[in-house]
Amino acid sequence: MSKRALLIAFHFPPQAASSGIQRTLSFSKHLGNHGWEPLVLSAHPRAYSTQNTTQLASVPPQLVVKRAFALDAKHHMGIKGRYPEAVALPDRWVSWWLGAVPAGLSLIRKHKPQVIWSTFPISTAHLIALTLHRLTGLPWVADFRDPMLQKSYPTSKLQRNLYRWIEHQAITRCNVAVFTTHSAMESYRTRFPHLPPSKFTVIENGYDEDGFGTRADSPTSAAPTGKITLVHSGVLYQTGRDPSAFLQAVAHLKQQGATDATRLRIILRAPGAMDEIDSYVRKYGVEDIVELAPPVPYRDALHEMLAADGLIVFQGTPFNTQIPAKIYEYFRARKPILGLLDPAGETARVLGAAGFIDIANMDRVEAIVPVLKSFIEKICTGSALIASDELILSSSRQHRASELAKIFDAACV
Repeated sequence: MSKRALLIAFHFPPQAASSGIQRTLSFSKHLGNHGWEPLVLSAHPRAYSTQNTTQLASVPPQLVVKRAFALDAKHHMGIKGRYPEAVALPDRWVSWWLGAVPAGLSLIRKHKPQVIWSTFPISTAHLIALTLHRLTGLPWVADFRDPMLQKSYPTSKLQRNLYRWIEHQAITRCNVAVFTTHSAMESYRTRFPHLPPSKFTVIENGYDEDGFGTRADSPTSAAPTGKITLVHSGVLYQTGRDPSAFLQAVAHLKQQGATDATRLRIILRAPGAMDEIDSYVRKYGVEDIVELAPPVPYRDALHEMLAADGLIVFQGTPFNTQIPAKIYEYFRARKPILGLLDPAGETARVLGAAGFIDIANMDRVEAIVPVLKSFIEKICTGSALIASDELILSSSRQHRASELAKIFDAACV
């Protein structure tokens, strides 16, 4: 294979605090099927506050991975978690730039890649790619899993100015800017009207078939014969993914006699602030229905989705330009989906386009109650929608890798 791509990503196994590892990991596994041999430039694991070494088994054994020197300013240069802002600009991992630039040049000299790809967050990844691009002249594809500048982030004026500079350099100097949602792409087209629209494109996140293993899918069309189980997998928090209105809606249905613990079980898997959410569960009196469950290995979480009768996604207004990666895993699980969202957001658009109509405003109890009741009834009768085979195929990370390979081909012309 003569074509090679240098992938620059902070989030890579064994890092375990971000689902962002799945995007780079899947590209590194599947690009080879589309004519591109990947090389990965990542950070030394000491820079990761949370690690999961079992994820290393997912890294292809033949993949060239260089883990360059990197520190976390909070843990390695701080005192009781406090550190000078100057050592954390543009982010806490800026020391990675010091190790990654020479490491990247060494990889380029040895393996002669034809293109550089970097992914944000972390902003230092784009800074490394910018430096290597300027030093070598290699084409650069800049990937934005999230918009760099948001209304409430960064909060520091100095950090915000530096983010703005890196963002401007990345957008203007890269060959192609890739986004995970159409709304994010359109916001950048609006902010950079002097650049050709063709410079901006979308590669959505997706699911990886390998994660589902060989386990057969559970039946989806037949009505359940026992208690219905609904699952949400992932972190919940007050800003943007607050489950309190949903828990109140469950309490309303319980009080109305529309459901009870003999008919409904809800699992909130790895919600994060367990004590805080548990206080809501008890406050609304639904502890007999709602179970707060600890984190489990990634593949076990996927298998739990396969075993559920329905899946729940929370995505409020602050995340209107983002789509959680779990949506595509939900599609692959072939399960009915309940969307607790801002109906004006990107996640609602994607679900609506796929035909999923069980969507309610995440913050309004009165909107959730009838939708939740209808959703449960449709599951009971076996009439709830599941993803089509076409949607599942187009949502795979294998397909996303083919899209990236085409971008690499065009960038190198």
